[in-house]
Amino acid sequence: MLKNLLKNPTENISIQIFRYGIGGGAAFTVDVTCLYILTEYFAVNYLISAAIGFALGTCVSYVSDAFWVFNAHTLRSRKMEMIIFVLLAFVGMGLNELSIWLVTEYAGAHYMVSKMAATIVVYCWNFFSRKYILFTPKPIIKIGVNPDLLKQENTA
Repeated sequence: MLKNLLKNPTENISIQIFRYGIGGGAAFTVDVTCLYILTEYFAVNYLISAAIGFALGTCVSYVSDAFWVFNAHTLRSRKMEMIIFVLLAFVGMGLNELSIWLVTEYAGAHYMVSKMAATIVVYCWNFFSRKYILFTPKPIIKIGVNPDLLKQENTA
């Protein structure tokens, strides 16, 4: 059972969500630690700190997602996969920034509380967009990529 949860490749969405929680937890730790340290110790604006932390956490997340959480890949080209991953991450970053800003500025919450609220929104976006656009053998969304790119051998 433990081997199925942690090691064996799987298309079981429950196991993928479990693994995504672990990988996402590592990415979140990098993200929120950076947000806090930059804001509190280096007096960087909380929205700039949030963007930097999010970018660093996204790097951790890509490694986890591409090599452990999801075993199917929509694209054979790692380069194209990374480009689309980054584009999806920019949407996630926009949701993150907007959520943090709205909750901090309009609800009067501390930026770290706002980050927790933003995390829920972004977690859902990241999991489902990555699963169904990048890491599935049959994508439900056509991404407008030249079909020849889908057939390229992995160049990474």
